[in-house]
Amino acid sequence: MNWSSLYTMQKQLDTYIESQYDLSDKDIFREKYLALLVELGELANETRCFKFWSMKPRNKQTIILEEYVDGIHFILSLGLEKGFRYDSEAVKPGEIDETGQFNRVYDSCISFYREPSDKNYKKLFENYVQLGIVLGFDEQAVKDAYLRKNEINYERQNQGY
Repeated sequence: MNWSSLYTMQKQLDTYIESQYDLSDKDIFREKYLALLVELGELANETRCFKFWSMKPRNKQTIILEEYVDGIHFILSLGLEKGFRYDSEAVKPGEIDETGQFNRVYDSCISFYREPSDKNYKKLFENYVQLGIVLGFDEQAVKDAYLRKNEINYERQNQGY
């Protein structure tokens, strides 16, 4: 997928939020990183992939996709914060199950936080895209869901979220 348009939209949203809260001169990398971890946990919770002790089924795919896209927002934002971009057109599906892929993404998050390099950012993004593939999302579904959620994020900001 070409992520360029999503980076542009994310930059606009980030700028809007930063102006609303007078954050233009503040380093909020830590907060965005923690937000990504929280979103990743919420996503895992909706899939229930790790809940071996429970018979309750996973949530609807539409809910899982919405949670997945929340993570995309923060990954894009973290890249913008540090001046990194992910531009890979094709990502191969991982050869691992959902729980394993979630763990890979968490590991990538930690690596990027400890050493925010271009290499670590691209690995984080790639692992997250692979997670989307494992969860059953195609590129168009992700892009459409991102566009919908971006609109919701603006509405929330305008309503004092």
